[in-house]
Amino acid sequence: MVSKVKKNISKLKASATLAINEKSEELIKKGKKIYKFGFGQSPFHIPDKVVETLKKYAHKKEYLPIQGLPDLREKISKYLLKKTGVNYSKDNILITPGSKEAMLLMHVVFNGEILTPAPSWVSYEPQAQIGLNKVHWMETSQENNWFPTAKELENKLKIIGKKKNLILILNSPNNPSGAICNNLKDLAKVAKKYKLLVLSDEIYTDLSFDGNYKSISKFYPEFTFISGGLSKWCGAGGWRLGFLAVPNGSKEFMNSLKSLASESYSTVNTPTQFAAVEAYNGDYENYKLKVRAILNAVGTYVYSNLKSNKVLVNPPQGAFYLMPEFKNKKFKSSSQLCNVILNETGVAMLPGSDFGFSPKRMLTRLSYTDFDGIEFFKSVSNYKSISEEMVKRYAPNVVEGTTKLSNWAKNL
Repeated sequence: MVSKVKKNISKLKASATLAINEKSEELIKKGKKIYKFGFGQSPFHIPDKVVETLKKYAHKKEYLPIQGLPDLREKISKYLLKKTGVNYSKDNILITPGSKEAMLLMHVVFNGEILTPAPSWVSYEPQAQIGLNKVHWMETSQENNWFPTAKELENKLKIIGKKKNLILILNSPNNPSGAICNNLKDLAKVAKKYKLLVLSDEIYTDLSFDGNYKSISKFYPEFTFISGGLSKWCGAGGWRLGFLAVPNGSKEFMNSLKSLASESYSTVNTPTQFAAVEAYNGDYENYKLKVRAILNAVGTYVYSNLKSNKVLVNPPQGAFYLMPEFKNKKFKSSSQLCNVILNETGVAMLPGSDFGFSPKRMLTRLSYTDFDGIEFFKSVSNYKSISEEMVKRYAPNVVEGTTKLSNWAKNL
């Protein structure tokens, strides 16, 4: 019987990050103690004024323009100008149901191939598959903070060949490593030389622990697309509010994105767009400072108590991830490693193979957000001095899970 499902779609599986969250919840319902280090979700509350704005506009039921609320696009334009120094006009911004949808639209519209470092977020390759775009992976190293060097990028481009349309995807701070790219200027030079399009996934950039918002658009504005949204810095993952900023001179691309949006989700829900105006226009720097400080303290605790001669890991720099590498020869794949760890310790993590690494590399992604962010946030009066004792008190699951994982690794 001929399959009724297209080949490129039949090969898809459920997103690894969502799947591990559902598996963790199932095990918890069965009475098993699980440390949810697999799913990357902000544990913090949405700022009160943003929530109040959503309530204020909850009665709004009219369809908004396909491209999004003009006032919201204007506020995001000003936000990007302030953060990156690049002027993405409101006419070059598309509001989407989450930044994930923004990137999917790009993959569907784009006629070419995708270039992405390993590690990369789990959905880049499947989305490219949906868009029928071939993916080229670039290996990276722990020594270079899990980002490609300019030389590595250029060598890869020479192998691929010059006559192809290419999008380079960069994500900093990075999911799954929690690392920040420190050589954006050098990468931009290569991208400009080869006339690459760049998709800069900046969903975590407001969660850079050093407080510096770094964007490759500063060095290569002419062909850099930026995706972002409210899910990480604002704690509003379930609200599904994202955006895509399109560089000047890409009118055809924007028109195609709008047409695709109009034929799929029509427009993003109205009350959330009004609330997002407040999120991007209000002063939430103190909120961000406290969120970053808590995440940095928790991440540093995990790093300090997990690193050993059996577990290699870089210190956290942003977002809420670490990428430990377990030194052993007992397991055939990182997937098998994660299953054994889950069964023997209750610690749920994702294998490095979900992020582009060879299954034989014993890398995992660890998300250190399994704590009550609302209570932790309330307890912090001075974000500059979050003690280890506070981490132990307000993030007990993270502390206990780290101890179990560390003790397990000692027996490798």
